[in-house]
Amino acid sequence: MSVQQEAGVDGEALEVWIDQDLCTGDGICAQYAPEVFELDIDGLAYVKGADDELLQDKGATTPVPLPLLTDVVDSAKECPGECIHVRRVSDKVELFGPDAE
Repeated sequence: MSVQQEAGVDGEALEVWIDQDLCTGDGICAQYAPEVFELDIDGLAYVKGADDELLQDKGATTPVPLPLLTDVVDSAKECPGECIHVRRVSDKVELFGPDAE
């Protein structure tokens, strides 16, 4: 079963954000999906915008590119700080991360 099928999001837009208050700075997310996540000089992980710029505003989100969905979900599942949230854009329901149902 694919990650899309598991989440029931065939074709739906997803976004990801990081709660820096919980980030442990391990960098696992940046290892799994460096196109989406990056550690800043403060040692915390942030999502990156379309222009590769770090989005440092609290709760900043970025779209999850479909080809990177598995890597982003694996990041959320493996994150020791449980700070990565993947949710549907349409209704903001968290599908992967600490608040997923």
